[in-house]
Amino acid sequence: MKDSFGRGYVAIPGPSVLPDRVLQAMMQPAPNIYSAELAEMVDGVLADLCRVARTDHHCCIYISNGHGAWEAALSNMFSRGDRILVLSTGLFAEAWGGFATAMGIEVEEISFGKSSDVDASVVFDRLEQDVERQIRAVLIVHTDTSTSVRNDVQNIGKAVSEAGHPALFAVDCIASLACDQFEMDEWGVDVVVAGSQKGLMTPPGLGFLFFNKRARETCRNANLRTPYWDWERRIDPEEFYLLFCGTAPTHHLFALREALNMLLNEEGLEAAIARHARLARACWAAIDAWSQRGDLSLNIREPCKRSHAVTTIRAGKVDGLRIRNWVEENSGVTLGIGLGMAVPPELTSSRYFRLGHMGHVNDQMIMGLLGSIECACQALGIERGDGALDVAAATLATARS
Repeated sequence: MKDSFGRGYVAIPGPSVLPDRVLQAMMQPAPNIYSAELAEMVDGVLADLCRVARTDHHCCIYISNGHGAWEAALSNMFSRGDRILVLSTGLFAEAWGGFATAMGIEVEEISFGKSSDVDASVVFDRLEQDVERQIRAVLIVHTDTSTSVRNDVQNIGKAVSEAGHPALFAVDCIASLACDQFEMDEWGVDVVVAGSQKGLMTPPGLGFLFFNKRARETCRNANLRTPYWDWERRIDPEEFYLLFCGTAPTHHLFALREALNMLLNEEGLEAAIARHARLARACWAAIDAWSQRGDLSLNIREPCKRSHAVTTIRAGKVDGLRIRNWVEENSGVTLGIGLGMAVPPELTSSRYFRLGHMGHVNDQMIMGLLGSIECACQALGIERGDGALDVAAATLATARS
C-alpha cells in the first residue's frame, strides 16, 4: 500500500519543486490587464530575466512550454530550406532538430552519443568545411535532461567564432538556466531558449527567448515567422498587450516575479549556482560509493561534463524501474524515468533513472532523496558499495566549511 503520510517529493528534472511563496503569489484575483502596475511589473520581470541569462539584449516571454520556445526560436531564425547544424548529446537536441525538420528546415545532425559531450574541435572542423557558408546556425542543448550531460557552451562558442563562420549560435538552456553558470553575451551566444519550470521555480507555461542584435538583423527576412511567434512584434511594442500577442499570463507572471525576487534579490544568482554545484556533488559522491559494487553508476563519467541540475544513473537490467517504483510507493519520492536511453544494446530505458536537483532544493532534501534510494536498494537486494550517505554528508559539510 502506498504511504501517503508526510509531504511527497517529486525529484524529477522538471517541473521542479515550487516554493510556497511562489504558489501563494498566484493566489490573488485576476488583475486589470490594462493597468500601469502590471506593465511595470512585466518590465521588471524582463529586465531580471536578462540578468539571469547574462545578456544586455532582448527577451520575449511566450505562453508555452519549452517546446514552444524551440518553435519560437526556429520560426524567427529561419526560412524554409535553410540548413542548420544540430549537435546532439541526448533526446532533447534530437527533438529540437526534429521540430526544425518538420518546419521545412534542412537539418544536419552530429551525434556525440548518450554519455559524452560535444567535441568543440569537431564543430570547428565542420564549419571550416562549409566553404559555401550554407549552415545558417549551430544549435545545441546546454544540459540535456535525458543524459545529464553538460556541454561546454563557452568552448563551443569559441570554436564557432574561430572558424570565422557567420552561423548563428543558438543554445537551449531550459534545464540549465539559474542552475549552471551561463553567460550569453560573454560566450558569444546569439539566441537562447528557456522555460519557467526548472531553475526558475515557476509552474510550467512560460517559454523565454533571448536574442541579440546580430540574430535580429541576420534573421530579419525569415519566412517561417508567424504572428504569434514573431519576436519583432514583442519588442518595443506600442501597446502592452503586444508583449504577449494578447492577454498576459497574469498569474504565471505573479509567480515568476516572486521566484525572481528569491533568486536575484535574496539568495543571489551566484549563490544559487554554487548551491546547485554543491548538491550535485553530493549526489555524485553517493553514486560513486554505490558503484564500487554492483551495477549502479553515473551515466557521465567526467565530473566537469555533468549537469548541476540533473543526474542520470545506470542500474542493472530493470533495477532503475524497480528503484523508482519502490521509493514512490514507500518513501513518497518520485524519481525521473530513464528518458531517451532505450538505445542498442539496451533496447529499454528501465535500467536508467534520473535525479532532479534543480530549483528550490536544499541539503536535507538531497539527503532524504539519497537515503530513500539506499532504502530501496536494501529492500530490493540490489548490490552496491557501502558508505554512500556518509560521503554525501561529508561533501555537503565540507562545502559549507
